[in-house]
Amino acid sequence: MTTKVSEQAISEETIGQFRASLVSMDRSIDNAARVDLLRALEELKASCAGAQALLAADLDAFTRKDRGERGVPRSYQGRGINAQIALARRESAWFGTQHLNLARALNDEMPHTLRLLVRGSISEHQATILMRETACLTVQDRAALDREFCCDAAILDGCGTHQLTERIRARTAEIDADSVARRARKAVRDRRVTSRPAPGTMCWLNVLLPAAAGTVVYATLGRDADSVLAGGDERTRAQIMADLLVERVTGIGRATPTPVTVNLIVSDQSLLGDGSDPAHVHGYGPVPAAIAREWITLSGEDSETMTTVRKLYARPDTGALTAMESTARTFPKGLARLIELRDRSCRTPWCDAPVRHRDHIRDHSRGGLTSAANGAGLCAACNYAKQGSDWSAEPVPGTRHTFTTTTPTGHRYSSEAPPLPTPWAGPDAA
Repeated sequence: MTTKVSEQAISEETIGQFRASLVSMDRSIDNAARVDLLRALEELKASCAGAQALLAADLDAFTRKDRGERGVPRSYQGRGINAQIALARRESAWFGTQHLNLARALNDEMPHTLRLLVRGSISEHQATILMRETACLTVQDRAALDREFCCDAAILDGCGTHQLTERIRARTAEIDADSVARRARKAVRDRRVTSRPAPGTMCWLNVLLPAAAGTVVYATLGRDADSVLAGGDERTRAQIMADLLVERVTGIGRATPTPVTVNLIVSDQSLLGDGSDPAHVHGYGPVPAAIAREWITLSGEDSETMTTVRKLYARPDTGALTAMESTARTFPKGLARLIELRDRSCRTPWCDAPVRHRDHIRDHSRGGLTSAANGAGLCAACNYAKQGSDWSAEPVPGTRHTFTTTTPTGHRYSSEAPPLPTPWAGPDAA
């Protein structure tokens, strides 16, 4: 055991020395050398991704084996492994799951793809496409396709991601048309609408639809936008398509304000005065104070627009929200809302997923209180991971809500609540 730790320490030291050499590399070279270095570093990135896949597959296999020997039920042996990988890679649990799926497929079923990735001949994204597009095949058919496309790096040389996807999909359909058809029918159940912030106080609205429906929606908006343009409208075609989508989904024309409920975290100076401290709109993110005031003013001027503004204030001395506590095991509605608005998104480091669960940091079974101090907003994946074997978490006293999570390998990660708009402390404040 001591030898393994020593080897790991040497490996980390070697990698650290190489990273340091990149920081201080000689940049007084000609352009040809710069291009060569760009290619070499890109191949190195791919090789590192391949090495990570090998390590992730080993972590998965050895963790399951250890838990099995300790009597952990088979259905629980893999719980939390994806979260450990995500934390190590500084990304969300969703991406940790994707990387673990890639690692398993490459290590167990796609040796040729794995070899090209470790050699730096293909990128992690290309390897993911190969894994994803062959997932519906049997192990034997996937192995055959892996050998066909990746036995030689020259086969995929110069192949872009779109071209690669089309080639793999076409070949997969030839090998097993029935599996591809079943996959397509199953994928219909994944249709959904999501949103995420965009620059300039805008929002990306993403819709995942079956190809036929999505194509019809887009073509219809484009056709009708062309008709509006022909009538002399000064908007661009893209603007008209966006406005038509809003009008048809909400049933409200451009001249009519849209009913909205705003969960707004804002300082009193930004809301009532001329403060510049940004507000935070739950489900979107920070918005300029001036924009927040405009939204509230406009909603107040139109009696037909129903706008609910929930304002949360921070304490002037600590910047923390007022604590709440309950004797119930589940978080009451008001306390759950406070936690959700305080945390904004999943509190696991590097996870930006929406809050779905209000979790006891210290488990209720271990005496953890149902309180704001012992509560954290987590996404479902991170909450389930935390229930795995040998995970623990503890609140950390301080001015801003903080807790630490300890993984089964003993690694500790700290999570601090995002800063809140600071209220006016009064004329006597220092």
